[in-house]
Amino acid sequence: MILSLGNASEKVIEEVRQNLLARGLENTLVKCAKTTLVVITSDADSLPGHIFSQMDGVQKVVRLSNRSPLGKDLAQTVVTLSTANSNSGLVQIGGGRPPIVISGPCAIEGRDQIIELAQEVKASGAVALRGGAYKPRTSAYDFQGLGLDGLKYMKEAGLQAGLPVVSEVVSIEQIEPSSPYLDVFQVGARNMYNYELLKELGRQRKPVLLKRGMSATIDELLQAAEYILLEGNLQVILCERGIRTFENRTRNTLDLSAVAVIKSLTSLPVMVDPSHAVGKREFIAPLSRAAIACGADGLIIESHCTPDKSISDAAQAIEPSTLAAIVNDTNIIWAALNPSAVGRTNIDEVTEEASAVNVQGSKASARTLAGTTGI
Repeated sequence: MILSLGNASEKVIEEVRQNLLARGLENTLVKCAKTTLVVITSDADSLPGHIFSQMDGVQKVVRLSNRSPLGKDLAQTVVTLSTANSNSGLVQIGGGRPPIVISGPCAIEGRDQIIELAQEVKASGAVALRGGAYKPRTSAYDFQGLGLDGLKYMKEAGLQAGLPVVSEVVSIEQIEPSSPYLDVFQVGARNMYNYELLKELGRQRKPVLLKRGMSATIDELLQAAEYILLEGNLQVILCERGIRTFENRTRNTLDLSAVAVIKSLTSLPVMVDPSHAVGKREFIAPLSRAAIACGADGLIIESHCTPDKSISDAAQAIEPSTLAAIVNDTNIIWAALNPSAVGRTNIDEVTEEASAVNVQGSKASARTLAGTTGI
């Protein structure tokens, strides 16, 4: 850790150094042309930064060590999405496994709607069902979800289709009543900074899908994950969902560079949400392909049986047929980029592997992809 003192007087410099020594922190003085630096050579990572920033004369505090040690050093890199349906098997993400696709509506609109869509999601090759029951909306007058009733409908739909269910909780009070109906807790972009919520989710025994805040840096996302990990819950999935920029042609700007950077900094699985990133259904498929190509461990995509009639975020919802095509592309791209993992070298054999994973895979689409990408 380094303390910058600017052009402080010798008296101020000595007071800072003595203050550090009184705390048992060895330090070294470095004088530059226009500033004075005090380098703390003892381990100070466990001490909060305000201890140093509030010292008289200290202008800036710079930490040199990794501020997200748990996420980087975890041996556990595979997150398991379990379900009460014993016939559906285990869904796992991370650890070099093929990417998964999670899909469902922005908002659960009713029992019949979610049960019908769950069957379509299953048939598409997606492996988990998502849906919003508690909807934090920008406008107080927009539909804000069915609440606990919506979760009950989604759990029933997931059990019938044999899919784990994923949904967002927006407060600590919602965790306990929601837990029987959820297999994965989601933390939305607006709640990434809700540290009390993160800590309470860290005390749970179910996976947490943590979305990046719309204006959050990569380091802030990783540090938010630390709040969950530090409480003992190591089942954390990170999600890039687009960040707010000056661009107004899309809802947000999908930061695919974050996928590669995050995977270099942590052992946790990383998913991409192209739906919230772009906000327009015609662009979701190409962004999904790009996400898998740059190393994402999975996708979370909004789908609806009749997208134009969706009561929430209709513009970004896709039909089940489009979802099936995206799942197919996901399998093919991953297989092509990981031939050693698949155990194939010929494109036809890679296609057969992808088709075996996806119930609607086809050799024709694989050959098309091969021809357009040069695989």
